[in-house]
Amino acid sequence: MRYLCLFLFCVSAAFAEDSRPNLLVIIADDLGYGDLACCGAKDMRTPHVDQVFADGMRFTNFYANCPVCSPTRAALLSGRYQELVGVPGVIRTHPQNNWGYLDPGTTMLPRVAQQAGYHTAIVGKWHLGLEAPNTPNDRGFDHFHGFLGDMMDDYYKHRRHGINYMYRNRTEIDPQEHATELFTDWSIDYLNSRRDKQEPFLLYLAYNAPHTPIQPPQDWVAKVKEREPGINGARAKLVALIEHMDDGIGKVLAALKDNGQAENTIVVFTSDNGGQLSVGANNGPLRDGKQSVYEGGLKVPTAVVWPGKIKAGSVTPFRAMSMDILPTLFEAVGIEHELGIEGRSFLPTLMREPQKPLRQQMFFCRREGGLRYGGKTIEAVIDGPWKLLQNSPWEPLELYNIDEDPAEQNNLFDRQRPVVNRLNAALRLQLQRGGAVPWQRPKSLATEPKE
Repeated sequence: MRYLCLFLFCVSAAFAEDSRPNLLVIIADDLGYGDLACCGAKDMRTPHVDQVFADGMRFTNFYANCPVCSPTRAALLSGRYQELVGVPGVIRTHPQNNWGYLDPGTTMLPRVAQQAGYHTAIVGKWHLGLEAPNTPNDRGFDHFHGFLGDMMDDYYKHRRHGINYMYRNRTEIDPQEHATELFTDWSIDYLNSRRDKQEPFLLYLAYNAPHTPIQPPQDWVAKVKEREPGINGARAKLVALIEHMDDGIGKVLAALKDNGQAENTIVVFTSDNGGQLSVGANNGPLRDGKQSVYEGGLKVPTAVVWPGKIKAGSVTPFRAMSMDILPTLFEAVGIEHELGIEGRSFLPTLMREPQKPLRQQMFFCRREGGLRYGGKTIEAVIDGPWKLLQNSPWEPLELYNIDEDPAEQNNLFDRQRPVVNRLNAALRLQLQRGGAVPWQRPKSLATEPKE
């Protein structure tokens, strides 16, 4: 009995003195590869996210798992390719336009963190299910304060198709402020609530900015227009929406500092896909944007900060994907699991240690439909310098050497047929793997498509 008591005392003491780092993952929605001041935007003022990039390591070759929202979020939170967890496309309200159903049997990585003693929270956009068993509280988050749906039809009214998807845990709420400001305030509330807790936290802060509708507060638009004479009206609104989000991120980071949490928190900033060109996004020198498997739809601005561990201002060309983020953080803080996931840790790269590529091939797949699209799948695979893609099912495959041709201007399909054949075979196997996983809600109604 004496030894048992001693053992329990030691376990309790270790828990009480838990000094593992907190984890803060911030994800923007449709932020272009070049749409930060630190990433080359000359008409943008983003001092707070710029500071994140200055304080940590910037990735110049970081890829979202998919060029649209739900699949990338599914990959990030599961550590798996999105089609292997039932989310090859966008999860939406209506069955006839829904292209994903998160596999209830998938163990989500927030659940792993929860079981390892972390308090887990999501503030902002969920977009992985509208009802049980696929709501945040069902899938590993102790705390949820945000929006269940895909996009908001209005940043102030927070409805989608007339439905209110704003919740605090399982309770529907109806706040009135701009969504960016709400998500900022709720994140600060959460950080304040953890100020004196011994238990470390994982906070996943998912802004829906700068996703359409491009609806920044008018005073922010006025500031941009005054500062940037001659700026296009649509671009001015997008710049204002991004700068408004940057201001919110600055307040969240200030709360971390004020609470004494900043020095023991790893911060990740990324985006779920490239910027939407039709609303004025800037993807730098990259081809195309959101909804496309060209580089502009997949490459995203990404940085990681770990005070005292990651060298400030460091830059790496190392390739990684959304699904690698949480496995990396878990290795950093000592969370172990035996899940058979495709996500891999890039911690050695963060520590400036030599590291082999995380995988021989990186796969990208997006399924979509509706009258506008006619029903289609687009896909790509990257293997070393080679990228094979089909950005439309009605167009032929294309092959690029993205090391020599990052803008994807020189199609080598006819000159490198052995490479095409090899990558096409690998891509076909990946599509077959994903096709074996159900991706529709059980008992969903088959109705005529509507737009």
